[in-house]
Parts: sequence; C-alpha cells; structure tokens
Amino acid sequence: MNFTKKFDFETILGTHSLIYGETDTKKTFFTAKFVEFLLETKNIPPKEVTILDFAPKLAYVKNLKIGGRIQDYYDNSMECNYINFEGEIIPPRLNAHNKKEMYYNICLNFNKIYKILEIYNKNPTSVLIVNDISLYLHLGNIQYLINTINKSNTFFGNAYYGKSIGTKFSKLLTLKEKKRVEFLIKNIENSFKTS
Repeated sequence: MNFTKKFDFETILGTHSLIYGETDTKKTFFTAKFVEFLLETKNIPPKEVTILDFAPKLAYVKNLKIGGRIQDYYDNSMECNYINFEGEIIPPRLNAHNKKEMYYNICLNFNKIYKILEIYNKNPTSVLIVNDISLYLHLGNIQYLINTINKSNTFFGNAYYGKSIGTKFSKLLTLKEKKRVEFLIKNIENSFKTS
C-alpha cells in the first residue's frame, strides 16, 4: 500500500507502522507529520513520545537529497523524549571511496545507534518513532530491533528501500539492507511505500 499526503494517521494509532521507499520520497517529512499529529491533534504528552533519529544531517551528495532529521520538519519534536547520540551519522556508502571506508563508517554509525537503542530499552515509552532504520540494519541485530519496537504501544518508523545510493563497492550491503527491510515489511503490522 502506498503512503500519501492524505493518509489518516488516526488509523495507525495503537499499532506498529513502517514507511519505506527511495531517497527524497518524504519519509522523514511524513514521520515528522505523525509526531505533529500526536502532539497537536491527539495531545499526547511529549515525554511519552520517544524519537530515535538515526538519519545523517540533510545534505546533497552526488545530486541526491540525503538524510534529514525530524526536527528539520517539525521544531516542536524537540519537546519529545528525543534521545541523541554524540557526533553525527555518516552516509556510509556516499562518504566512502572504497569498501573498507564504507564498513568503517557503518561501524561508527552502529556504535552510536546501539547506545541510544539501549537507552530507550531501559526506559521505554508508549510511543516510539524511528527515523532512518536502514542505518541500524547495516550491522544491527534485527530481532533486537523487533523486540525494541514491541516495547511500544504505537510505533512509527521509516526506512530507505531503493537503488539510488548504491556504489560499485556497496552491492552486497545494498542487498543485505533490502532483505532486512523486506523482513520488517513482513513483520511489522502496517507497511506503506512512499513514492
């Protein structure tokens, strides 16, 4: 099923939902809109909404719009339980010249991401929002992620699922990422493709 601007967020309250698609298909924008809906329409206390933002900063790399954080699209998201990591996430394929650099970037990203997942798991909230799950899927244990998602009553996340950011040395990573996103599509209650 496709995700559109007219999507009724009310229908996914109390469920687990994933949106997935190519770069620049508004995945982060829609995720920010869901946070806005929770705070401004449903009046959910901001501290009941945890945001884990795995995305790199918004940038244009090789003519592609990459990354972007929820706070870029909705300022009030910072009132939520926004668990931050130290430093920045690196677009692993696009900021590498070879496979070794790519895997080095993946390891740096994973260490940052895993720490904030652990923080959430020690003190889960009823709502969990995850921006750019794909970055975790490069190295992370998928069952650990599912267990984390299952601690929330309402989950809304997004994942890259495409071909536009591949490189000649990242074919194996792209395939692994694709298969893991497909696993999430099958194992998360609601899955919607952006276009």
